[in-house]
Amino acid sequence: MAQQPDLNQFMAGLKQLRYAPTEKWDPPYCGELPIRIATNGDWLYQESPIQRMEIVKLFASVLQFEGDEYFLVTPVEKVKISVDDVPFVITNWRMAELDEIEVIQLETNLAEQFPLTPEHQVEVVDDRIYIEIQRGLRARVHRNVYYQWIEMADRTTLANGDLVFSMTSANARFEIGRICAD
Repeated sequence: MAQQPDLNQFMAGLKQLRYAPTEKWDPPYCGELPIRIATNGDWLYQESPIQRMEIVKLFASVLQFEGDEYFLVTPVEKVKISVDDVPFVITNWRMAELDEIEVIQLETNLAEQFPLTPEHQVEVVDDRIYIEIQRGLRARVHRNVYYQWIEMADRTTLANGDLVFSMTSANARFEIGRICAD
């Protein structure tokens, strides 16, 4: 049985970058760390919340998604962690204007901000919305944000009777919900 990696040793291998170039690294797999990202976006170590946001952001900067699994990757080691749903949650948003184009500015539970543009795939699964942030990593839209969006969304009835809810950001249209006529 492989020995569990040491959290302190792993952290020493990290550098303070917003997004590390993990796709360029090919370190050996070193096992699994008892880190779990809960559905609400909390990061836990041995089921205790990681309180220091700087540590969470540091881990998030080296988070990588491969297949159906999540890894923290440094140039010298790769460790698996568990994620209940997706690693991030969209907790805030605002409308912004950029060169006279309205853009929805999103904010994650880690205070990372990015504009909703066509580069960010939006997927609706049941009554949840997921948005790709970068490198295949996704965020779930918090229920409060979801309700605010549904309230302001454009509504279109399709020929088959489906009611589609959508928003426009960066001159692109994003479907955020659908009520099927059936």
